[in-house]
Amino acid sequence: MSTEENKAIVHRFFEEGPSKGNLSIADELLSPDFTLHVPLPASPGIEGINEVITACRAAFEHLKVTIEDMVAEGNNVTARFTARGIHKGNFMGLPATGKPITLTGIEIFRIKDGKIAELWGEANLLGLMQQLGIIPVPVNQG
Repeated sequence: MSTEENKAIVHRFFEEGPSKGNLSIADELLSPDFTLHVPLPASPGIEGINEVITACRAAFEHLKVTIEDMVAEGNNVTARFTARGIHKGNFMGLPATGKPITLTGIEIFRIKDGKIAELWGEANLLGLMQQLGIIPVPVNQG
């Protein structure tokens, strides 16, 4: 597949999965042997990504994930994203605060035979915890 086709797969995944909560998209776009690498508790495989999407959508009302940049080379696609929502539910043991959040992150996808075979994700969880008031924002000493 071309890099543009690979980017289209990743774009569709973001739009349908995290942004709309359409869990059936995982069966269509993810390889049966899909592997997930993210800093959140999750089961292996497709079940894990569906757990992450479900947990995030339950925790953050009006969750919208926007792709800011995409770069593709060979079978890999990297996407820099921004997620926005309102903290209305439990997230990683933290009760709802009602605060709006803006979370940034980067995910790398490996595409195999037209499906997402692997996903590595990193998100600014420190910044999120600061927005929610869990971790104080450092005071500028200068």
